[in-house]
Amino acid sequence: MLRILCVRFSSIGDVLLTTPLVRALHRRHPEAELYFVTKQAMAPLVIENPHLTRVIALDPHERITDLARRLQTLGPTHGLDLHGSLRSAALRLLVPCRWSTYSKRKLARTALISTKISLYGRHVPVPERYFDAPRAAGLDVKPDGGPPEFFLAPAARERAAAWLAERGLDQQPLAALAPGAAHATKRWPIQHWQDLTERLRQLGYGLVALGGSGDRELANALGAGVVNAAGEFTLQETGACLARAAVLVSGDTGVMHMATGVGTRVVALFGPTVERFGFFPYTKRAIVLERDLSCRPCSAMGTERCPLGHHRCLEELLPDQVAAAVQRLVA
Repeated sequence: MLRILCVRFSSIGDVLLTTPLVRALHRRHPEAELYFVTKQAMAPLVIENPHLTRVIALDPHERITDLARRLQTLGPTHGLDLHGSLRSAALRLLVPCRWSTYSKRKLARTALISTKISLYGRHVPVPERYFDAPRAAGLDVKPDGGPPEFFLAPAARERAAAWLAERGLDQQPLAALAPGAAHATKRWPIQHWQDLTERLRQLGYGLVALGGSGDRELANALGAGVVNAAGEFTLQETGACLARAAVLVSGDTGVMHMATGVGTRVVALFGPTVERFGFFPYTKRAIVLERDLSCRPCSAMGTERCPLGHHRCLEELLPDQVAAAVQRLVA
């Protein structure tokens, strides 16, 4: 029997973008046991996934050798390293089975950032690059073109529904906003967010801001008409809130991929990063807004300040453009 380890420790978007591969593996090999190995904090993203046999979580203080012993007891036949980190490399040494991985295209990414010359060749989104790993291991699977999947527990849906109802957000179409990002150059200017919220209110939307506890202060600045849920929800509950929204407006963040995973439409604002990196929303129910500037891309994951000091990539994405994109997407 096939027993396959799918290893991706973090982060939110990266984990969810593995789920098209998980779906394809289950459909092609329904008899196989599929185990997803990730950090404990990321486990809620895949814990309800019906294609998986079990999720195996790395505890925050657990040694990689202890995790390896747990994995050895499963008797895996194949290991898919979908992370390419020191931890996952250690598992490849410690857990005997047929291991394979995929290319992160780091050289092409670095060349594009530093010289603006693309070495990527044919564009392949990251969810499809993950399929290189099973192919290298002799597992015949192909992408089906479908989006990521974020399966939700009934309790998460119930809690999100009750929370929104208590605040009167079940009485009108809901627009979710994700203003946060780990790095400043990925954040849309706060004045633009404030102008957008006014336009969305005029269009009849109720507004909720989502994100982690570190985004709470930023979400508070969006305006009095925005209900601040940043830091209020678990990952599962955030997904349930997104599932009730008609649309999400977001930068290049994990919340964006959570929305695609629950089938919610997305208007994504991209600044320092570009499509060639492979992390655009992997769904047809999305519009990406970006500026065609000679300085893009300027970094792989964003930085604390614009290298040229102007931040035009996001400054020049205007609220009227975003509001129009929302209308086109939801119409």
